[in-house]
Amino acid sequence: MTDITKMDLSILAYLVLASCAFFLGIGSTEAGTLYWISNLSALVPALLAFCIACLPLYKKNASLIYSFVTVGGVFLGAVPVLILIDTDLNQSFSALGLWLYVLSLGFYAWKAMEMMAAHSGKVRGLSLVVPLLFGMWLIYLWQVVTTGFKIPSVLLPSPELIGLAIAGNLDILEADFYQTFVKSVLSGFAFGCGSGFLVAILVDRIPFMQRGLLPLGSLVSAIPIVGIAPIMVMWFGFDWQSKAAVIVVMTFFPMLVNTLAGLQATSHLEKDLMRSYAASYFQTLIFVRIPNALPFIFNALKINSTLALIGAIVAEFFGTPIVGMGFRISTEVGRMNVDIVWATIAVAALAGSLFYGILALIERTLTFWHPSYRSAKR
Repeated sequence: MTDITKMDLSILAYLVLASCAFFLGIGSTEAGTLYWISNLSALVPALLAFCIACLPLYKKNASLIYSFVTVGGVFLGAVPVLILIDTDLNQSFSALGLWLYVLSLGFYAWKAMEMMAAHSGKVRGLSLVVPLLFGMWLIYLWQVVTTGFKIPSVLLPSPELIGLAIAGNLDILEADFYQTFVKSVLSGFAFGCGSGFLVAILVDRIPFMQRGLLPLGSLVSAIPIVGIAPIMVMWFGFDWQSKAAVIVVMTFFPMLVNTLAGLQATSHLEKDLMRSYAASYFQTLIFVRIPNALPFIFNALKINSTLALIGAIVAEFFGTPIVGMGFRISTEVGRMNVDIVWATIAVAALAGSLFYGILALIERTLTFWHPSYRSAKR
């Protein structure tokens, strides 16, 4: 006997609300046959998932299949709303039925993500499905709300308009990406993190510098970007060098502090063992202390990956050639081209996420042996 009351309350809620949405939509005369077909198709994934949930084999071997069918039901159930959302929903019954259906689909999507999360540790690669589903659900709600409530694109464009803006301005976005990310972010990130790492080793080697340098570094890191950026533009010019200088200032101190914390995390037992082998300071540093500090170093790298992109975009507001993500945002806002602004934000968010993901992947590759990683896997 299957435990329907424990596992399938969201499916039952979806069935009830989807049925209400169907019957409330019968009063619509403007949408006609399209509305009938869409509402009927909305019930199909819910009925299918409910039938599979009631199978006697559910607890034995149908759990993972049920999860994938539930995810498929979410996609099938989302299609009718996208079909009907562009129609004129002046009649209250029709509009009420549609939003009831969206509410019920939310229960269904929650169930799908919950089930996928339960199987993420058993199937390789399935852990990426849950955040992907959650992100797609947010974009779906964004599209439905902006189109259904007819929100002006100046206030909040729909994902469809943003996608069209990206497709129609690929050459401009590519040039902005190269100017901001490739030139400014990567160079400033490399110089800032590299200098922070080297100074951390110097401070560790010469302890009296820790009392004089760390307070000065914390003072510099507390200076806001809007105060540093105009000065760097006057010093280094309007091109990418001034933005890279801002990024160096922003990323230096997090790398310094985290590297010092990682170097000091080495236990006395490990130091005594290396001392018993007559190892020098630099041998102990390279073979023991830096490997132990890798989780701290990668933590600083991941923090700095987001700081660098933010710093470059903000710094471009204070002077840049006629190219760059910050320049594009400030210019297109003045022209009321909000869709291009959001397209630039989407490109920046995607680039920052990929940069962070690459650093996380490198961290997992290099620190698989570390106790913190082994304990996290458990």
